[in-house]
Amino acid sequence: MIVGQQLDRMFTLIFTQDKVPEQARAVAVITDASSACMLALDPSASQAALFSGSTSVKLNGCSVMSNSIASDAIKVQGSAGLQADCLISAGGVSLSNPVTTVCAVPITQALPAGDPFVDLPAPVAATPCQNDNKATLGPGTYCSGMNLKGNVTLSPGVYVVQGSFKINANAAITGSGVTIFMSGSSTVSMNGNASVKLSAATSGTYSGVLFYGDRTGMIASSTFNGTADSLLTGAIYFPKQQVNYLGNFSGNGGCTRVVANTIQWSGNSTINQDCSSLGVPNIPAARSVALSE
Repeated sequence: MIVGQQLDRMFTLIFTQDKVPEQARAVAVITDASSACMLALDPSASQAALFSGSTSVKLNGCSVMSNSIASDAIKVQGSAGLQADCLISAGGVSLSNPVTTVCAVPITQALPAGDPFVDLPAPVAATPCQNDNKATLGPGTYCSGMNLKGNVTLSPGVYVVQGSFKINANAAITGSGVTIFMSGSSTVSMNGNASVKLSAATSGTYSGVLFYGDRTGMIASSTFNGTADSLLTGAIYFPKQQVNYLGNFSGNGGCTRVVANTIQWSGNSTINQDCSSLGVPNIPAARSVALSE
């Protein structure tokens, strides 16, 4: 931007009455970021996106984004290893050890990113209530939650869960074309010894959304764990909850997205950007604006 004005002369006024032109120039640089595989929505939480323990996370072609203005909005601690396009924070970044990024340095003081699922309608509970004591379960409303044991298959469709969604130790849970809506403040708990292979629908209203936490719920915490052969393919969306991702796994072809109030990651995963063939949308990360001159 160039701004100009005409100034009155002072000492040279005895020679001419022409005004003196003056200009000022400012240049702002807008930095485009890649899409985000992980987005923490909380506007002020400390460690809104936390990578800890001995975790090893590789994000191929996508970034970690936090909307928090805290100085440690994105934190990598302990011996955690992280590889990503970039770390992008509305606040700051705290690193106890180096991370591998495509961008030269983390982007801080960035504009917050919008909630990519803010317009996604909440599924409506239906009657009658379903029960979870069968080997093959169908979509519908589970009024007493879902407590899954042994070998269970989820048929395609939308599951409205009123109560906890629990997968017990040594269970083997499979299902494709599935969206699981956690009503109110209902939470997810997956045991680390369970094999969980679930994938979202690839078309329709809930395309690419595997877990959907009610945005009208209270602050809570859901835990995703599983064996090394587990696959969670799709978006895990909990705008009012903390997501604890403990498992050493990601989705089919690395297709997993996490959008949550806060995120704590302590598992080992490789996550890829392009999930379009599986119906999972990309999440635009925020741009940053800086004055360069």
